[in-house]
Amino acid sequence: MKLLVLTQKISKNDPTLGFFVRWLAKFSPSFEKISVICLEKKDFDLPKNISIYSLGKESGTSKIKYIYNFYRYLWDLRGKYDAVFVHMNEEYVLLGGLFWKLSGKKVFLWRNHPKGSFWTRIAVSFCKKVFCTSKDSFTAKFKKTVLMPVGVDTEMFREDKNISRNKNSVCMVGRIAPIKKIEVCLQAISILIGRGVQISLSVLGPCAEKDLQYLGMLKSFVLENNLSPYVKFFDAVSPADLPNIYNSHEILVNLTETGSFDKTIVEAVSCGEVPLVSNQSLKILLPGGCVINRKSDDIASAIQKMCQPQNRINIQEKLGEFVKTQSLDALMKALDKEMTADIKNK
Repeated sequence: MKLLVLTQKISKNDPTLGFFVRWLAKFSPSFEKISVICLEKKDFDLPKNISIYSLGKESGTSKIKYIYNFYRYLWDLRGKYDAVFVHMNEEYVLLGGLFWKLSGKKVFLWRNHPKGSFWTRIAVSFCKKVFCTSKDSFTAKFKKTVLMPVGVDTEMFREDKNISRNKNSVCMVGRIAPIKKIEVCLQAISILIGRGVQISLSVLGPCAEKDLQYLGMLKSFVLENNLSPYVKFFDAVSPADLPNIYNSHEILVNLTETGSFDKTIVEAVSCGEVPLVSNQSLKILLPGGCVINRKSDDIASAIQKMCQPQNRINIQEKLGEFVKTQSLDALMKALDKEMTADIKNK
């Protein structure tokens, strides 16, 4: 079998999308040939049966040229793949869906976001199956949708006993944007400091230009509330460096809204952190006490509770199975099961 994959970026060191390089490597043994069309390519090391075709963002190509390159690749690669896997970007399905339908190619879309639109529905209509990780994702309501594991590489993300965890340390990992509700966690830290709790918070991740004002607001809050000794902001790091971050902290706070399943939660848990998350759909997967609401007082109390070593130990004993069900190996098995039969069934 041969597969065409479409995604946003191929770069193993990208702090947000670097994980997909590992996904492709895991895909490799299941297919004779994998052709990947991406918006941008940078650094990667992939098996020989995987070829990368960039639309040209790394060289500053215009959007018109992106579309031209997209259709050029579709034409050049015609007859060289049996099915299509689109990762995250429904735009690829909107651009190529009719071509694939007329060509008899089955399309599989990975889309995991709480919001969608008329165009999302159109994209779904071109697909044989849609994959997402949360039952509250916009695409979860379609009959053709299959829930999937998050797909975290537990060989990379694992507990390292040689790294000392900072006592009463909290981290938030991911892009710095309003949807992450970082300001609510800052308010919780301020409450804890007021209670006399010794606590620290590391906020780590990339910030898009459109969110720089939000980042400035967060830093102003820290200064105005005398939190500088307790709160630090860090630039994003490569996926290879993230395990060290997780292993040096005790608690991960993730306040992403219900409807998406942030992979940093599984990464952190796999490295021995205890998660406190606001995604209510995770109640069926995580032990009691890990799922919280997005009120600063409640977050402060939950953090204070998890600062007690015995409470963390009790939670950690229950998290092992959660990691196994969300691992990259579990995802690959599930995707292989859901795609292979459909691809072979012409």
